[in-house]
Amino acid sequence: MCKTAIIIGATSGIGKELTLQLVKDGYKVGITGRRLNLLQDLRNEYPRNIEIQQFDVSNIDTVSNNFESLMNRLGECNLCIISAGTGDINKTLSPEIEQKTIATNVLGFTAVIDWIFNYFAQHNGGHIVGISSLASLRGSAAAPTYNASKAYQSNYMEGLRQKANKLNKQIYITDIRPGLVDTAMAKGDGLFWVAPVNKAVTQIYKAIKNKKKVAYITKRWCLIAFLFKIMPRAIYERI
Repeated sequence: MCKTAIIIGATSGIGKELTLQLVKDGYKVGITGRRLNLLQDLRNEYPRNIEIQQFDVSNIDTVSNNFESLMNRLGECNLCIISAGTGDINKTLSPEIEQKTIATNVLGFTAVIDWIFNYFAQHNGGHIVGISSLASLRGSAAAPTYNASKAYQSNYMEGLRQKANKLNKQIYITDIRPGLVDTAMAKGDGLFWVAPVNKAVTQIYKAIKNKKKVAYITKRWCLIAFLFKIMPRAIYERI
């Protein structure tokens, strides 16, 4: 069987590096993103391995048509990685930032993952990978909507994993929870343990191949995740 994948949000950062990793591993990859010129640059590097579709996930009315257009050219899909996302420090609670984050990380994410879940349910299963975040574990005064939207994504993926089991479908769902990776999404002061993109993607791809349910990237962030989980609310809210 031909190895085929779709990466939602592949113009930069983790999505772009995963595209290159999959191509090197023999996949035919359909990639999406808002910036058409960056998609075209990637296709020009690997014209036989990459199909492109300009795709803004926050425009949820176009999700189905965009998927169908890309699927018609790929022929099939075995793996879908949802890497599209946004988030900003928003200490003043700017409505524009909050609404943009919700439109992409909640509404767009839901439209995308529902479409591909239904596709896999009708086509002998598949593998869905969502790039959420370590931030999904607790709230944030500096970026409340970002952390809340990532918690939504993680819980949604858990729900779909349960749904796949109830339907008795071979649909694997992997929740990737990065800490800090050297991309445009790493924002704020005093950042530490910032992983190079290639190191993060190496660990992400290993988690994908092993069909992990949840993976913290890089592995050292498991320690922070543990501390987040056990820290009493009264202490956390004073940090």
